Amino acid sequence: MIRALPCFAVCVFALTALTGVAACAATLDETRREFQAAYAAVRLAPLNGLAPADSEALRDYPLYPYLQAARLQRRIDDPAAAPEIEAFIVAHGDQPAARSLRRTWLMSLAERKAWGGYLDVYDAAIDDTAAARCNALAARVALGRTTGLADEVTQAWLAPKSVPPACDPAFDWARSQGLLTPELTERRARLALAAGEAGLARFLAKSLAPAQAAPINQWAGLIERPSQSIEALIAAPTRAVEPAALLDGWTRYARNDPEAASASYAGFVRARGLDAAAASPYALALALPLSWRRDGRALGYFSQARAADYDERAHEWHVRAALWAGDWARVRTAIAAMPQPLREQNRWRYWEARSAEQLGDETAARAGYEAVLPTDNWYATLSAARLGRRFEPTPRRIPRDAAELAKVTALPGLVRTHELILVDMDAEARTEWNAALEDMTPAQQTQAVHLASGWGWHLQAIAAAAKLGQFDDYELLYPRPFDTEVRRAAAQTGLPQPLIYAVIRQESLFRADAASSAGALGLMQLLPSTATLTARKIGQRPPTRTELLIPSVNVPLGGAFLQSLIARADGQLPVAIAGYNAGPAAARRWLVAAPVETDVWVENIPFNETRAYVQRVSWHTLVFTWLDDRKARDVSGWLGTVRLPGVDAALEPAG
Repeated sequence: MIRALPCFAVCVFALTALTGVAACAATLDETRREFQAAYAAVRLAPLNGLAPADSEALRDYPLYPYLQAARLQRRIDDPAAAPEIEAFIVAHGDQPAARSLRRTWLMSLAERKAWGGYLDVYDAAIDDTAAARCNALAARVALGRTTGLADEVTQAWLAPKSVPPACDPAFDWARSQGLLTPELTERRARLALAAGEAGLARFLAKSLAPAQAAPINQWAGLIERPSQSIEALIAAPTRAVEPAALLDGWTRYARNDPEAASASYAGFVRARGLDAAAASPYALALALPLSWRRDGRALGYFSQARAADYDERAHEWHVRAALWAGDWARVRTAIAAMPQPLREQNRWRYWEARSAEQLGDETAARAGYEAVLPTDNWYATLSAARLGRRFEPTPRRIPRDAAELAKVTALPGLVRTHELILVDMDAEARTEWNAALEDMTPAQQTQAVHLASGWGWHLQAIAAAAKLGQFDDYELLYPRPFDTEVRRAAAQTGLPQPLIYAVIRQESLFRADAASSAGALGLMQLLPSTATLTARKIGQRPPTRTELLIPSVNVPLGGAFLQSLIARADGQLPVAIAGYNAGPAAARRWLVAAPVETDVWVENIPFNETRAYVQRVSWHTLVFTWLDDRKARDVSGWLGTVRLPGVDAALEPAG
């Protein structure tokens, strides 16, 4: 018997072949509407009405498993549904459509202590949460399946952070077997301390003998109250303390209060009997927070640290401290001391060239700038400005292969992804996309970039390209959606459209419903409080949280907020951009009354995220501007200075 082609496949074939296009498009639209109605009805339907007669087209629809999973989710506590749930998980268990049902079903089995069923479903490669792993261990204990269990429970026990209560049965079994020895408990406590989990370490120390518990509790005190603990150790030079605990406590003290730590440093070194070599890591731990505050004393402490104690961050901030001090000879020697891979980064090649220029070595400076120039980034633009040249980006196209793209488009995971987009299930679409991308070859991922871009799914296109190390296909990766909203914001604020697009790209990658962990919302990632203040300043009604996800609301407000920051900074764009990311108060704290060269100021922004943000938004603005006419730009304005805004400087209190 020859089976008829499924309806969905027939329509996809017809659409691809451009035959019966109108009829098939209408059929697919009807099936999508049927799916959306059925999916929405699941939440409202009575339990005995969850299995209506679905059409053949709906049963063949790629998203039908999502509907099945939603219906089964409603019946999770119905014993009669167990065979259907387990059959569905077997059939679809590795697909995103089954993940939520799978998690809920495993939780249900664990709550009912149906351990045999739990182990039948559990798959360590898929069910990778701590609770699921703990329940699997508990199931094996309950069923007596303890072969090889000791090693797995020991591994679970050595977690540096608290684990779910679901692990308790396995830990109780391990105690009954004599596995959780004091030595193993002490080892876990020390892992917790290394992770900064002082509370867990103290809890574990309660079961240890006083001699084992004492150093653990002492280290916990250094984590919880570093300044008091360090000062107490200075006052009691003979009091023993483990070296790792002492360095951890000192590092926390220096970060929390570098001023006090600097005042205490000499007495600390003397009290603890540290020679120059032993004091080196402590000097470095103090140099870093001082350099983050642009405190000139940082260079003295960097000088006291041995090269062997420097890590990558220390190398970088040594250079930044020298830049801030204007010590160009020190800049050059500090860069020369970097490991070669670090020194070869564009950032440090630029600063090496800058130091050569400042020291009068024009040949080395020019060679350094020329080397950075083709790299298309903040430092390439600065290099062009230093060389007195106009600058334009160098696009590098991401190859598009029509035949390979067609194959990628037909991958089941991407078929489901596209359908999820079309039925407005964006969160599920992103999950399907990410799962599909993980299973692709680099060649397939390259074509997936084009596919996502063609769907107007810009965030995923840009993210997939970045994963491949592709950043310079400007036509593809610098789209201009929301044109009406951006034009309106530009007209209302006087800001250039490329700048608004640059902020949108960096803030949300064009995702209108973006929401950050800090509560920022929408395309330009506005905090509701910021949006409210901005709206009132321009005479508008404050928006609701939901309204901030609407581009026509978010973009004009974001533009107005950015324009206000530029005005507060006396037109100093790098300062305003920094304020948009870190807050205007933070950006103002990083300014000083005397003018500082812009590149030096940006390099010394203490927040890595904000420094990168200023550099990227500046670069994105240049690219969007270049895309307007493909002409090289005068970038000499990138070489200006920044300072405290005149009005603010005049209001500075004396003393």
